[in-house]
Amino acid sequence: MNTQQLRELASGRDPGKAAACTCLAAQSAAWESITDDRWPAGLEQVGSLRDPAIDGPTFEELHPNGTRYGSPDAPIAIGWFPFNRCDVYRCSRCSTAFLRYTEYGGYYVDHRVRMVSPALIVEP
Repeated sequence: MNTQQLRELASGRDPGKAAACTCLAAQSAAWESITDDRWPAGLEQVGSLRDPAIDGPTFEELHPNGTRYGSPDAPIAIGWFPFNRCDVYRCSRCSTAFLRYTEYGGYYVDHRVRMVSPALIVEP
């Protein structure tokens, strides 16, 4: 999925339905850890931001305005970490778009999710 496709998907959100939707647990502007048992029913994987031609995507982040990884207003830049390792999901009820990736540490696996705001999607 490219930048324009992600922007179009994220623009389809129905705010009226999203306020009471079952995907509410995942509706965070910043990256949140979410376990499989909290993963909302109705979220369908609709694509990926991973580039299949790149075996080892970069761990470099893009923060031109001084944001940080956990900032709710951090830009969403497909070629940069962690977005280059994300799958894209959409809620079947309210059409909210989400990004999900898995952080692997020495002894843990941490699934993280972030709601997609079209205004934060950038193409550097």
